Amino acid sequence: MTRKKFSALLFAGLLTIMFALAGCASEPSSSASGESSDEGSDEKGEKGGELVLAVLSDATKLDPHQGTDIPSANVYHGKIYEGLVKQDKNMEVQPALATEWEQLDDTTWEFKLREGVKFHDGTEFKADAVKKTFERILDPETASPRKKLFEMITEIKVVDDYTVQLKTEYPFAPLLSNLAHYSGGIISPKAIEEYGQDLGQNPVGTGPFKFDSWTPGSEIKLTKNENYWGDQAKVDSVVFKVIPEDSTRIAMVETGQAHLANPVPVNQVDRVEQNQEMELNRSEGLGIDYLGFNLQKEPFDNKKVRQAINLAVDTDAILSGVYNNVGTEATAPMGPGVWGHNEELEGWGYDVEKAKKLLKEAGYEDGFKTSIWTNDNKARVDVAEVVQSQLKGVGIDVEIKVMEWGAYLDATAKGEHDMFVLGWSNMTGDADYNQYFLFHSEAKGTPGNRSFYSNERVDELIDKGREETDTEKRQEIYDEAQEIEMEDAPMIFLRNDEDLVAVGKDVKGFWMHPAGIYMLNDVTVK
Repeated sequence: MTRKKFSALLFAGLLTIMFALAGCASEPSSSASGESSDEGSDEKGEKGGELVLAVLSDATKLDPHQGTDIPSANVYHGKIYEGLVKQDKNMEVQPALATEWEQLDDTTWEFKLREGVKFHDGTEFKADAVKKTFERILDPETASPRKKLFEMITEIKVVDDYTVQLKTEYPFAPLLSNLAHYSGGIISPKAIEEYGQDLGQNPVGTGPFKFDSWTPGSEIKLTKNENYWGDQAKVDSVVFKVIPEDSTRIAMVETGQAHLANPVPVNQVDRVEQNQEMELNRSEGLGIDYLGFNLQKEPFDNKKVRQAINLAVDTDAILSGVYNNVGTEATAPMGPGVWGHNEELEGWGYDVEKAKKLLKEAGYEDGFKTSIWTNDNKARVDVAEVVQSQLKGVGIDVEIKVMEWGAYLDATAKGEHDMFVLGWSNMTGDADYNQYFLFHSEAKGTPGNRSFYSNERVDELIDKGREETDTEKRQEIYDEAQEIEMEDAPMIFLRNDEDLVAVGKDVKGFWMHPAGIYMLNDVTVK
């Protein structure tokens, strides 16, 4: 390897460390990094068999260009689909379908591709597949909610069968981190042609698992890719069983009907920890849980109303009473594990009298009636109930509406809600991912901005942050953006996330990626 190329690789690695140091609903998450004590050696488990996961929510789409939620990404990311690069448990970029890369100039990146790789349909992986994949996500007809991750790419140039260049409109600091995102998964060009918009029901990638079947609302099955280019998975198949009832998911691990259960309700932590049939995998993640307001609707278009509700909700009580102190206090729009977090922010605090004063100034001295929407996640329902109770103290009468996951995502994307409880799982470790998709006016609705928040200065700062390559200047940009967002109060930040997974005693090698993704390649079961 040339000195220039080595330097480029080193620079890329340093960039990633700076921009993606890991500490903490993407992503809307239906509930990050911790490795289990054993890493799946054959001495402690057995190869083969079927791995069963009991999960709360079904996937919505198995298309990396259409996906917007963690339950879907957990089925295909790193399992069916792989990107040019991936991030390890420290959020450092590692080779995947690209073996090495070099930054030729400020706006040109060259990737050397892995040879001898085939898609699940037998198509050979070459540079044309990379080109077709990125052309698809950038195509307006695809209408990808994740297009903004790659919109700065102006050209995908095939140099030869195993060399591809990505040229960007401007220097873009988080490019490598974005390429590790699930939407960077490389798709079989044959499948793109054959299935078109139906690709979400017919996923074809290069990963260690192949898609087998999907019974909506019930289960999804993947099978081992016997022709995988890397270390093959140790289990023969993986089944994601949709089990909405919290206690039933845990019971399935207790009785051996399932090997993993996620999420674990915070009120059942002791049950899992004290049971000899399983252990609790706790992993600090990159996500944040929040209660959002729909700024398109009265009275949430009034900043003083939003500020008042922030002051009227005791988030410390929610962290301890609802979340059982799982996770940490959220004082900013993104957690300390995300690069770009503003350490100077302190949150709104709890002040009922000040909340009443603001409501009076906003013209709502006698309060008003509204609703909180949530999906069928016990912790979120409990949050809604606590907030409902607390807001009575300032004269706000709240109705709670609980919905199935897919319907909930669809309705909140359309802006049908008033208030809502959700989470955002940062998939890249970089501030741009939180900032753009939660707060940029162009990301309203399905991409992530379900508060329908819009602030011209915030948009300007987010756009600047994408183009700035100086780390200190970039941090200053995001510091200012977060200060404005806290003042505008489009949501209440409830906690920095921590993921809980019940792991059966016969399971070895499982760990949770900081982005909230199940890592299953090294898992063995007895």
